[in-house]
Amino acid sequence: MVVVPAIIEGAALSVALVPFVLHRWDMYRWDRDHRNAHVPKGNDHEEPLTVLLPVWNEARIIEKKLDNLVQQNVPVRLLLIDSASTDDTVERVEAWLNTHHEAFLEVDLIRMETRQGKTPAVVKALKRLGQHAEGLVCMTDADALLERGCLRRMMQWFADPMVGAVGAVPKREGARHDETMHRTAWEAMRLAESMVDSTPFLEGSCMMWRPSCLAIDDLNPSANADDAQIATSIRCRGWRTLTDPLAHFVDAAPSTLEGQRRQKIRRAQGLQRLLTRERKRATARGQGLFGRIFRRQHHFHIIAPLALTIATASAVLRWGFIALYGWPATFTLANSLHLGFTVLELISAALWWRSRQGKSSGPLSLVGQWFASMELLGRSLITTARGRSLHQWEQHTDVREHMLDVEV
Repeated sequence: MVVVPAIIEGAALSVALVPFVLHRWDMYRWDRDHRNAHVPKGNDHEEPLTVLLPVWNEARIIEKKLDNLVQQNVPVRLLLIDSASTDDTVERVEAWLNTHHEAFLEVDLIRMETRQGKTPAVVKALKRLGQHAEGLVCMTDADALLERGCLRRMMQWFADPMVGAVGAVPKREGARHDETMHRTAWEAMRLAESMVDSTPFLEGSCMMWRPSCLAIDDLNPSANADDAQIATSIRCRGWRTLTDPLAHFVDAAPSTLEGQRRQKIRRAQGLQRLLTRERKRATARGQGLFGRIFRRQHHFHIIAPLALTIATASAVLRWGFIALYGWPATFTLANSLHLGFTVLELISAALWWRSRQGKSSGPLSLVGQWFASMELLGRSLITTARGRSLHQWEQHTDVREHMLDVEV
């Protein structure tokens, strides 16, 4: 009775884990073979630049963000869209502009009558700008402070006409160990994918693209992860989407573990919706290596957490049989299988729990972080199955307070 659930558990765990191992091996090879070639073609490349700044209740930090954009020392047009803020964000913007008349080449301020979420705001702003707008667009968040030279560095990639979008890399303030592990793992994945073809995920806190490469109608306003939606649309239309490891911005993690979990679940839901909606197009013949990358991301975000759920249910069933019929008295296949899986489960549970609490487990931390990520992806799938959308969310005010003290 113990053998069948043990076999199912092992098979489901293999389905969940093996593609991760294969992708990590590919990442190692891609980094080894292509790192030196992953550099922008331009040195002094310049194009007209529009900065798209979506805001909602950013009165605490909006003036610091505007100062930060001016410090980039790049002539830009500012396109600011306010999602019906209930504080004095817009008033603070207008007051700042009145004392900084020459800060931007042009300012376009859009006020939405109701709050609909970030993606609808981005879509509205892009339609105002137009798909065939001249130059480049950089989208950035109010709580992300760009390091000096970030915009000019990202612009150099567009000297290559095949580059459609570029994302910067975050330096996260106040991150606990599990958050740092999570960020490091996914950033390494994005960078390795960028070296050989493209990554479907870029950082919406600071990403740049060519408007003519994006089909605005590809964006789903009722879902979040607008940055990944933009990157995937651009790549599916034939241009590369890359992460630049030397373009940085500073942001902050929510101060509580639960706040970090909510942030990850919200992000996961947007990515899962995108991966489901675009899977056929992104993996079609002709997409090259990007098709494999996208298939694996679909597996990581959807198939793997479902497979791990099956493995967990099989483990519970196996323990149920042991509770009913007792531990085998003699050394048998069932006995050895149960003993082996018991040791594996105890170690995995301990690593998962330590990662969940933000604690390090040394060299095994990556394993614990993987289990913790699978839990959050599973919770996201459950949230979606219950019909709840997370494309509107409460602001992390602690992040804004922290960023007030950050200097870049």
